[in-house]
Amino acid sequence: MSTDLLSPAVGIGGVVQEYLCLLENQQLRVVYETLGTGSPILLLPAFSTVSMRSEMGELAKLLSPHFQVVAVDWLGFGESSRASLDYRPELYHQFLQDFVKSIFNTPIAVIGAGHAASYVLQLAVNQPDVVSRIVLLAPTWRGPLPTMGASQQIAGMFRGLVRSPILGQALYKLNTTPSFLSLMYRRHVYADSAILTPSFIQHKWRNTQQPGARFAPAAFVTGNLDAVRSQADFLALAKRLSVPLMVIIGESSPPKSKADMEALAALPGVKSAVIPGSLGLHEEYPAVVIEAVQDFLG
Repeated sequence: MSTDLLSPAVGIGGVVQEYLCLLENQQLRVVYETLGTGSPILLLPAFSTVSMRSEMGELAKLLSPHFQVVAVDWLGFGESSRASLDYRPELYHQFLQDFVKSIFNTPIAVIGAGHAASYVLQLAVNQPDVVSRIVLLAPTWRGPLPTMGASQQIAGMFRGLVRSPILGQALYKLNTTPSFLSLMYRRHVYADSAILTPSFIQHKWRNTQQPGARFAPAAFVTGNLDAVRSQADFLALAKRLSVPLMVIIGESSPPKSKADMEALAALPGVKSAVIPGSLGLHEEYPAVVIEAVQDFLG
């Protein structure tokens, strides 16, 4: 591991390090950042075309006076390696299991946003001794195209097109223009569009333009990172937990996603809270999130 400091614009203001993992016969770099001291909390951003650890930055700063916070760029996103892999759930399950085992020597709380939910739940089911409690922020389990009703065949065709060298890059650029990103944020991610300034969108856009940036987002969008295949499977995973779980629901979340959140929150023993915001509530309303979860985190 190294401690090469990277641009603060993409981080959370802590110590930046690299974790090297061997997957698919390749050595891949995962960037993570540590802030504060105390009991450890792992922050996992939502999978998305613009996924990066800085979206957890304000949460990290609010938690850091009381906890040691570790925020991660998922493999294939942010400043982590963006290799041309077949990104699928098995890779992320293996990475997360190995990362937690390597970085922490005491049970951790995990705060996961959006599509990270299934991976966090599976980690806690597989390794209940390493996870002390879980907070899921606007949890989802299904990628955008499957949510829109696209079949696995159609989604697979689209994924193949985006992975192709020339046409794929062109399609990716069309789906990551600043205007398109702004539209997506207004529709699904933020409740208050006034926050979506040109500089905010430019920051997100720059993250999408890294070499190899299209491969992991294409897997997410087309459902290839869906770790479960139905709401029933999602809920069944949560029912197997032996650690406390809290779910934070954005009151402006898209209807299908909100229904999944409410079904999860309705399980016996699950704590929950409804707060302002949508799928990006952790970035838009970090102080409200902290107020909702502080007693649960202890």
